[in-house]
Amino acid sequence: MVAATLLVFALLWVYADVIPALVRQWAVDPDYSHGFFVLPVAAFFVWERRAALASLPLRPHMAGLAALLVSLGLLIAGRYGSELFLTRLSMVGVLASLILFLSGWAHLRLLALPIAFLLFMIPLPAIVFNQLAFPLQLLASRLGALAISAAGVPVLREGNVLLLPGRSLEVVEACSGIRSLVSLLMLAVVLGYFTEKRAVARAAIAIAAIPIAVIANAIRVSGTGLASYWISPAAADGFFHTFSGWLMFIVALAGLVAVQRGFDLARGGAMPVARPQW
Repeated sequence: MVAATLLVFALLWVYADVIPALVRQWAVDPDYSHGFFVLPVAAFFVWERRAALASLPLRPHMAGLAALLVSLGLLIAGRYGSELFLTRLSMVGVLASLILFLSGWAHLRLLALPIAFLLFMIPLPAIVFNQLAFPLQLLASRLGALAISAAGVPVLREGNVLLLPGRSLEVVEACSGIRSLVSLLMLAVVLGYFTEKRAVARAAIAIAAIPIAVIANAIRVSGTGLASYWISPAAADGFFHTFSGWLMFIVALAGLVAVQRGFDLARGGAMPVARPQW
């Protein structure tokens, strides 16, 4: 326990400037506010594995030391290169490396899911985020324009701007859907963990989160456009805009649950699923 405590304090000291900055970004960046939930969920995954971990023999492996050096190299490169993503990614790498170095491959395999789940708390680098957000903006604009046109409202799309009679609607980066996509993907992993014991079904639920999030966001864009045309331009701003985002996220979550229920029906009805230990 003394050694473990010293190790924890050493990690906190090494990442003394990284962790507070990460938490501050969770607090101010709506795209990553779900980061506050990642650590408790990952800790719960570890807690469920406590009996299995206690039964495993300790077989430290030197490969963990090599991985630890690489992970610390990421920290140094991130600091000198002013790349926050690398410094934050190195935390997960250091954690996995220490488990391998001090306990062995069996412990690392058992803790693979909780460790990988921690990646959800790390914001993507700006270059990657923009490469994802802009195509999603265009896709949401395209699908939204199709839905608005199908409702009988004339609309012209210019990039990510929808031109309606007497008004225009811009699908900005915040409305690209990437925020709900990342959050929904995280919830899909949790849902699959608790409801499915087959790896294929879990992967399918996680993959299904992508089109569900895209469709839900397109519905939000088209609904906002129709509301601004039929009711008032104010429907595209303020409370109504924020509320529509929450509403569509609930709809997307319901779609995710529907996918999981589909797996239940495919295997002949719902059945209790034992808590997995992988």
